[in-house]
Amino acid sequence: MSEMYDLAIIGGGPAGLTAGIYGARAGLSTVIIERLNPGGQVVTTDILENYPGFTEPIGGFELVDRMVKQATNFGVEIQSAEVTGIKSEDEAKILDLGGESISAIGVIIATGAYHKRLGVPGEGRFWGRGVSCCATCDGMFYKDKNVVVVGGGDTAVKESLFLTKFASEITIVHRRDRLRATKALQDKIMNMPDKVKFEWKSVVKEIMGDEKVSAVRLASVDNEEEKILECEGVFIFVGFTPSTEFVKGFVEMDERGYIISNEDMETSVPGVYACGDARKKSLRQIITACGEGATAAFTAQHYIENIKGMAYE
Repeated sequence: MSEMYDLAIIGGGPAGLTAGIYGARAGLSTVIIERLNPGGQVVTTDILENYPGFTEPIGGFELVDRMVKQATNFGVEIQSAEVTGIKSEDEAKILDLGGESISAIGVIIATGAYHKRLGVPGEGRFWGRGVSCCATCDGMFYKDKNVVVVGGGDTAVKESLFLTKFASEITIVHRRDRLRATKALQDKIMNMPDKVKFEWKSVVKEIMGDEKVSAVRLASVDNEEEKILECEGVFIFVGFTPSTEFVKGFVEMDERGYIISNEDMETSVPGVYACGDARKKSLRQIITACGEGATAAFTAQHYIENIKGMAYE
């Protein structure tokens, strides 16, 4: 028989960790299941300037480390495993861990999202050795080198700003004629003309090289005219795909795979909740993920207590 918890949280990023803190403080036996190390995308963020409560910027890893310690201090159990599926059985939810399983009355899905890829020739071949989606992880390998950043949103600009510490020149390739990032970030990146260049209304068609990356082949979105841009590394930030494949067909999702939930984080399945970047919403920030994690745990608490109360009647 699988181990039984009041609350099982799938994903150990800011949303999942906050849900764990709120669940444990409410007296629920709580487990967080994370297939990698806790933290999610935030651990790859060099500097956070807009998280409330810190007058000085804080690093993503430090923020997550504090969250993990806070959660475990309240009694949250963190397991390293990957959930491959969920099914309902009476009042319990059974989580398949690939050969093993655990059970819980309430489940919170906080699995976040992962970086989209371009799907162009050369991307897979050079992934991890010239092509990356994490400047914080790999930026130091490009000291005094020319790199290309693909994308125009907040993440692309933040990562480009981090790369200015290492690379001699950064070229941002964007399919539009202007950035989509917030004005504050745009102002910062636009004030570095000696370091940062732009290829507007362009897309990457191929990542080129023999043993290592040597160039990208670009095409104009207007007339498909192509050009070769020499570089020694490519960083890709073109959006995210939700990590929800394991619950496809179990809970309702939109056409992109984001879980549909209401303002109380309730999904289409009673006792199952979604929070953070795995759910359909308009703003994807650490602060909103934490708020949604707290809401999901609060809603789950009432559901769990009601189920347990019925069992004792």
